[in-house]
Amino acid sequence: MRRRLLLAVLLAGTAAALAVAPVKASAARAAFACAAGGPATSLPFCSQSLPLRARARDYVSRLTRAEKVRLLVNNAAGVPRLGVAGYEWWSEALHGVSDTGPGVHFAGAFPGATAFPQVIGAAAAFNATLWELVGKAVSDEARAMYNGGQAGLTFWSPNVNIFRDPRWGRGQETPGEDPAVAARYAAAYVRGLQQPYNHNRLKLAACCKHFTAYDLDSWGGTDRFHFNAVVSPQDLEDTFNVPFKACVTQGRAASVMCSYNQVNGVPTCADAAFLKGTIRTRWGLDGYIVSDCDSVDVFFRDQHYTRTVEDAVAATVKAGLDLDCGPFLAQYTESAVAKGKVADGDVDAALMNTVVVQMRLGMFDGDPARQPFGRLGPADVCTPAHRGLALDAARQSVVLLKNGRGKHGGGVLPLTGKARRRRGTAVAVVGPHAEATVAMVGNYAGKACAYVTPLQGIAKYAAAVDHQAGCVDVACQGSSQPIGAAVDAARRADVTIVVAGLDQKVEAEGLDRTSLLLPGRQAELISAVAKAAKGPVILVLLSGGPIDVAFAQNDRRISAILWAGYPGEAGGQAIADVIFGQHNPGGKLPVTWYPQEYLRKAPMTDMAMRADPGRGYPGRTYRFYTGPTIYPFGHGLSYTRFTHGIARAPAQLTVQLSGHHHAAAATTSLLNATNTRLGHHSQAQAAAVQVEHARCDGLVVPVHVDVTNAGDRDGAHAVLVYHAPPASAVAVEGAPVRQLVAFEKVHVAAGGVARVEMAVDVCDSLSIAGKDGVRRIHVGEHSLMVGELTHSVTIGVERLVGA
Repeated sequence: MRRRLLLAVLLAGTAAALAVAPVKASAARAAFACAAGGPATSLPFCSQSLPLRARARDYVSRLTRAEKVRLLVNNAAGVPRLGVAGYEWWSEALHGVSDTGPGVHFAGAFPGATAFPQVIGAAAAFNATLWELVGKAVSDEARAMYNGGQAGLTFWSPNVNIFRDPRWGRGQETPGEDPAVAARYAAAYVRGLQQPYNHNRLKLAACCKHFTAYDLDSWGGTDRFHFNAVVSPQDLEDTFNVPFKACVTQGRAASVMCSYNQVNGVPTCADAAFLKGTIRTRWGLDGYIVSDCDSVDVFFRDQHYTRTVEDAVAATVKAGLDLDCGPFLAQYTESAVAKGKVADGDVDAALMNTVVVQMRLGMFDGDPARQPFGRLGPADVCTPAHRGLALDAARQSVVLLKNGRGKHGGGVLPLTGKARRRRGTAVAVVGPHAEATVAMVGNYAGKACAYVTPLQGIAKYAAAVDHQAGCVDVACQGSSQPIGAAVDAARRADVTIVVAGLDQKVEAEGLDRTSLLLPGRQAELISAVAKAAKGPVILVLLSGGPIDVAFAQNDRRISAILWAGYPGEAGGQAIADVIFGQHNPGGKLPVTWYPQEYLRKAPMTDMAMRADPGRGYPGRTYRFYTGPTIYPFGHGLSYTRFTHGIARAPAQLTVQLSGHHHAAAATTSLLNATNTRLGHHSQAQAAAVQVEHARCDGLVVPVHVDVTNAGDRDGAHAVLVYHAPPASAVAVEGAPVRQLVAFEKVHVAAGGVARVEMAVDVCDSLSIAGKDGVRRIHVGEHSLMVGELTHSVTIGVERLVGA
């Protein structure tokens, strides 16, 4: 896929700055294996001239059964007699190196790491280039910490679960509700982390989690350890599994993590159809499958899926699990083998998958300092380039939700007038997040290099700042909240900026929300301040999940609303840069913002994506929900105005069938529309071709879009291409009325035009998953929608020989 001018201005300098400098690494990291002069240097598994699988096979063959089972868990034991050290598999790097897992330790020469925006905010940038750059920066810092003995090389990131329900406490960790966005994010971030080189060697090993249909932690008396997600084949195929497939097939992730929950009565970590069938066979995983932590113990003790511990070992190892985060397999695998539940060959197969990944990482190549990336060290963590990228990412993640009309006809924002220039201008900064630090990084974060709070960022633009919190904390409960002081500050100020929202005490792992409203008395604070303020009121929201702020959207006294997600260590600077016009916002919502009433109609335990009017079920995400919203998916304003023109897109496209499927397709898949070159709607109302019967290589719809910046400010714009299938696909198969199929971010100078060239894959993006979970390309008229434009493409099928 080709594209022009895509973020050339925004990111060219950053990419160059991320080149690895020749910095001497810490000497703390000893060789994992195969050190010069060690006990195994002459053995085949230490020979770098041999294929990796041959080396791994030699190593595994030399282990005793007792040694093998201690390698099946995250805190794998060493094998001293072979010169192999112990290894902790569990490190985290969701949006920066994190000490959430035991593999990472911040201390000494590595007191912290760059804290990038939480994933939900990064997703709002709709910028795959940015996502990969962040992954590369994180991988530099992770490798440096590994060289210093303070991190591993296997990072259990990213989280690519679909943000299906607005209450999910972990939705903040994900790229949002749309499968196409989540898939693109997954592949880009994994590529950035892993940076394959030299015949499939890896800089780091990424892990896509949590497979699959995992998006409930604790709600209404149900928790993730006991939940059986009842999911249709259709929803698995076109929603829940989409980003995982991209992770493996496009990103080439080295690992996939199975989840705690059951899917249709089977724990995912014991589901051979999922692990061996889908992930390893259909998608071709070249790596290992790991359990979520203690998942095997959970399905034995909490879900009572097996009768004995040995049966649990057999269920998961035979299903295709290679590594247990937790002690279960180390404790019970020997017994399972002794009782004939598991064969030694099953254990060897699991170890082959993990050991090969370690070898791809160079862990069996001796001295780490002599290997690629071996010179990365403390000087490569929290670099100016990485911190600059964190600021750029935070700016791109800010979404302008509302911008009321100002005195001179334009929007109130940016504050480019007296609030920015007059040194005596008073700006009141109120709200429980005005001095946010740790709250800005969300969960699965490490220790940031340093923070810029919203108050500090705003103070750089306005010399006179009056700060009054208004709430003692985010909960903002009780009669003792200092709302009055905040109201007085707003009454005196020329401009009032309220920084409010959620934090990890409201939404987090293990903590799903019960409300979409702001906590406690925050809404009361915001309304009181707006009523008293003599100047514009700008509301800034920090959160991972959506918030029902209809009261603020409808209040004309609240001039503007921005959503900043959890913007990372530089969040305060990014927020201020947007408010005061240093950066033109280009973020768009990666999730639908529902009204509070939505929760009454959609139990969190109902996994169905599609609406069911018969039982009053409203459906989920913009693809299937048609009710009222606070803000729709993809919403985001700019300080300039962009228009679109379609420069190139075909009006017709022909699908060719694989030769050996002609007869079968003619009689079963194409119904009444096979004996002619299809193209007329009357002939194609119910006709469809199974994707597996189509010749998919190179089958794309080129879509070239000219983006014009019709305003007076430079800006970045996310071009979103939606697809609407033939009406028959919606009526018969329950296809989405519209679905995102392509997007690119482009920077356009004021008054300028930039062309964005995209290619929409027909088999992946224009196919429809039927109720049986089988993907089909429906013949007939398809629509592609870009902004205000709609373009029709008629898909037909080549004449079938001998049909």
